[in-house]
Amino acid sequence: MKPIHLLLLTMLATAAFAQTDPGPRPSPPPIPIPLRGLSPAESALFFQSVATFNEHETVAAGLGPRFNLDSCAGCHAQPAAGGSSPAQNPQVAVPHNTIPSFLQSNGPVRVVRFLRQPSGQPDGGVHDLFVITGRDDAPSACKIQQPDFSQTNNMTFRIPTPLFGLGLMEAISDATLQQSFAATALQRQSLGIAGHFNTSGNDGTITRFGWKAQNKSMLMFAGEAYNVEMGVTNELFPQERETDPGCATNATPEDHTNVATGAPSDLQLFTAFMRYLAPPPPPRPGPDPGAAVFGSLGCNLCHTPTFQTSPSTTAALSNQRVFLFSDLALHRMGQALADGVQQGNARGDEFRTAPLWGLADRLFFLHDGRSRDLLETIQLHDSPGSEAHQVIQNFNALPPQSKQDLLNYLRTI
Repeated sequence: MKPIHLLLLTMLATAAFAQTDPGPRPSPPPIPIPLRGLSPAESALFFQSVATFNEHETVAAGLGPRFNLDSCAGCHAQPAAGGSSPAQNPQVAVPHNTIPSFLQSNGPVRVVRFLRQPSGQPDGGVHDLFVITGRDDAPSACKIQQPDFSQTNNMTFRIPTPLFGLGLMEAISDATLQQSFAATALQRQSLGIAGHFNTSGNDGTITRFGWKAQNKSMLMFAGEAYNVEMGVTNELFPQERETDPGCATNATPEDHTNVATGAPSDLQLFTAFMRYLAPPPPPRPGPDPGAAVFGSLGCNLCHTPTFQTSPSTTAALSNQRVFLFSDLALHRMGQALADGVQQGNARGDEFRTAPLWGLADRLFFLHDGRSRDLLETIQLHDSPGSEAHQVIQNFNALPPQSKQDLLNYLRTI
């Protein structure tokens, strides 16, 4: 048995090298920032879109009959409009509704998908949390009730994906993504990493937006969210999801281009907001021991650090270096993270490699926001069936200081 003083020294040494997530940076930008190099007209459109992104919808404007929140900026709020879940969840303050148990005031904004229908058939679709019943601006004939959210074993959750820099992400060509993916094939194979792209069922091109890269474009991404998350019908999704005649009383599509004045629709403004929204700042220049660890482990084989955009009709998006930290491909993430939902070519245990840019400001991690800690998030990448297994084993074998160097580096991205 070791003498007491040696045991104490061992305990102190272990404590000194315990790895900790440094946490989000203390002073992120409080407002959304436009891309550098926008034309005066593009800049004006961006600032017009910011106001629309921050609006709270009313029933007369199209909210509901079922919805998850009444504002884009409510869900996409951290560290500024366009981000992800804020520290205080605005969903817990929605009036005239019962707040489900899986929503907490200090937890992430969540969207719910049911795994199976009552018949036992696969579901996978979004089931909105709230209804307009009881609101002062709702039709008195609307009496629909909230779904039953007590059977949490039939549910899977998603949190909002950050929107920063999506115009740059859209401007990366399919050929660039495919060439980069092919160039690392042998390295990935040596670590047990496979992967493939989700693609459009119509033209076969790479889809890249959403947790499973299920949406083709920012326009599609915005249109679906407007309809699914807030219940606002639009020119891409013109039909109401709720057909109760006492509730679906507005003419559709509720959001549309004003032909008489030429004023853009909300959907067009949401798309402009994402297209012209600046990306998070790149990692600080110069050598970083954590960056070296990131590459040596093989993290970079999925979280590809940089890409170059193609020539674009928007000069600010043309031939730009993009510090994305994602290959935008689908990878098997193992039993611990599988959600059982198939979207396009993405199976139930597959997710798009989450872009790491903006990690310096994130509060919640993984598709369902279950973790607030980077170290825990890394470990959750390793479970039966995960392509990240060998990379995580390599991480676990690192000396304590190298692990901490990696965590520190991730919080600079």
